[in-house]
Amino acid sequence: MNEHLIQNRIRAAVSPTCAIFRTNSGDFWQGDLVYSKEYKQTVLINLRIIDGLPKGFSDLCGVRKSDGRAVFIEVKTKHGRASEKQKQFLAKMREYGAIAGVARSVEDALKLIQGTEQESLTELPESKNGAGHCPVKLIEEG
Repeated sequence: MNEHLIQNRIRAAVSPTCAIFRTNSGDFWQGDLVYSKEYKQTVLINLRIIDGLPKGFSDLCGVRKSDGRAVFIEVKTKHGRASEKQKQFLAKMREYGAIAGVARSVEDALKLIQGTEQESLTELPESKNGAGHCPVKLIEEG
């Protein structure tokens, strides 16, 4: 199953408990869509680069309806790996008190939102003092 399909299934499954949105991070091009007689199709003109969300921002973000707590879900396939920037982003969001983690399935996402599953320590970046971040501790402090 690809990430897009997993994301859509997660969005549908968590909608009763979360207001959740799909995000796109990084830079992208934007312009004016016009019809070109020369190419006989629509084309973009007046292109400009737009800064989107920062690299590493989670695929899904939103708010848990029961308490207003922010939710960030990085969606991966069964064998997909979070990038260092994604790991850092998730760790920082947990540090700020948000619910944040990696989900490979609807079940993972529901457990994350309900607080019954946390991302493994092997998925998290090292802190400056060399100790791994502990998501359980960060969530309990939030």
